[in-house]
Amino acid sequence: MEIPILFENDDCMVINKPAGLMVHSDGKTTKPTLVDWILKERPGIAGVGEAQNGVERPGIVHRLDEDTSGALVIAKTQEMFEHLKKQFQDRDTQKEYHAFVWGHFKESVGIVDEPIGRNANDFRRWHAGRGARGEMREAVTRWQAVQQFEDEQSEKFSFMHLFPKTGRTHQLRVHMKYLQRPIVADSLYGPSKPLALGFQRLALHARKISFFDRTDQEITVEAPYPEDFQKALAKYGNA
Repeated sequence: MEIPILFENDDCMVINKPAGLMVHSDGKTTKPTLVDWILKERPGIAGVGEAQNGVERPGIVHRLDEDTSGALVIAKTQEMFEHLKKQFQDRDTQKEYHAFVWGHFKESVGIVDEPIGRNANDFRRWHAGRGARGEMREAVTRWQAVQQFEDEQSEKFSFMHLFPKTGRTHQLRVHMKYLQRPIVADSLYGPSKPLALGFQRLALHARKISFFDRTDQEITVEAPYPEDFQKALAKYGNA
């Protein structure tokens, strides 16, 4: 695996995760994971962090879905792991995602403040709004419709900047589904929609992340677009 390192110091590193790569094992698959790469490239990170459900997660403070690309921070020391963990818990980190979604918006900016629970019909999915079950967890996403356009078949799409204020599983996917604007190529939350705009995977990229080092200096790292985003932006207008 060749994974670009966007930033690195003695305490942490930020990588540009490719789409299609799991962050850590789910205990069921033998596919290579980001953790495998970490242990090979930076074996000193072994033991940093904490296991979850019996799965070792060296250096992993937060996750990106398997089909989401972009910026992900990895702790290299236990002190930095604890420092980052508290920032995520206190919502002191800033994350910006870019996405293509189906449909247009009447407004150019908005906020989804809608708790997320389990989907009543599919254990793999989460749900916002009526029909959610189990524990409802606060979830807030600020969004900006940067550009709205139509493709060659006159289908409507929007290029979005998404700013999650909370970090729930599948939050951006669930909130876009809640707005009836599912992310392009999201087979889980937009299964009735065909592939579009050249995407063969979820059209979601973690574009930027900001956090504080152990001296409380802010670090901001931007992840370059992968090829599918580059092509879509070039074809439909760089937003």
